[in-house]
Amino acid sequence: MPAKRSPEQSAEKPASSQAEQRNDEDKKAAQKEPEVLEPSENSSTEAIPMKEDDSAAKARQRQERFKALQARAKSATERNLKETAAETQRLATDPTLLSSLSRKHAFASHNLLKADTETAGEDFERKRAWDWTVDESEKWDKRMEKKQRHRDDVAFQDYTQDARKVYKRQLREIQPDIEAYERDKMAAIEKAAANGDLEIVETNDGELIAVDKNGSFYSTADTVGFTENKPDRAAVDKLVADMRKAEETRLKKRRERRGGDDDADVTYINEKNKQFNQKLARFYNKYTTEIRDSFERGTMI
Repeated sequence: MPAKRSPEQSAEKPASSQAEQRNDEDKKAAQKEPEVLEPSENSSTEAIPMKEDDSAAKARQRQERFKALQARAKSATERNLKETAAETQRLATDPTLLSSLSRKHAFASHNLLKADTETAGEDFERKRAWDWTVDESEKWDKRMEKKQRHRDDVAFQDYTQDARKVYKRQLREIQPDIEAYERDKMAAIEKAAANGDLEIVETNDGELIAVDKNGSFYSTADTVGFTENKPDRAAVDKLVADMRKAEETRLKKRRERRGGDDDADVTYINEKNKQFNQKLARFYNKYTTEIRDSFERGTMI
């Protein structure tokens, strides 16, 4: 036999069915009309802490930048102090003393190495030559020979040798414009080739050779074409500057020979005679001053 239901169970079933119907109706209503949420107090309270966090982060960033600037300023100050101390020490140190000490140290090292090598029974010059190649050694020997010739050539020999030294010095100071020379050369060759004075011949190797037909292009002993050359303004200014420099050098040496006084009497014929006269003046001027003054006044009896 089927079990009988109690009145409570029969009452629960319609109640549950009614609840399900109400839920379905609520869902349909929610789909039709979206629920509008009103701002609550919690949202406003959450925005305030976010703003406070942003301001705190900005404050921390500013503080970190300020600390970095302070550290940078401190390091710059320390570096400036070190550089100032080093500069002060450098200015207080005599450079001639440093060079003298370094030269003495080099001499001492050389002598010590030489003594040790000779004590060991080895050839010092041969051992020292191991540090250089043959080419470097030959270049050094040529340089030393040239310096020795220059030392021997410093003394005055005659005016011809003196003029030769001046000429060689002027040649060393010349700075030719190679590009302008090549440009003028090519222009002259093209002009001569256009006039028929030159014939351009190409060899088997592809090299171009200019052949002078009538012998008027290349200079000879009888050529006077250089008189038609007109130098530019820069070359003229350079020549004038060289002449002025030579004149200033001549006047400077003249003043040095006269002791800095251009109006002084020349009582010597060369440098040795000048030194001898100065030595006589140191010892006898106190006795001959009155006599010389009388001669100059014309009152000498």
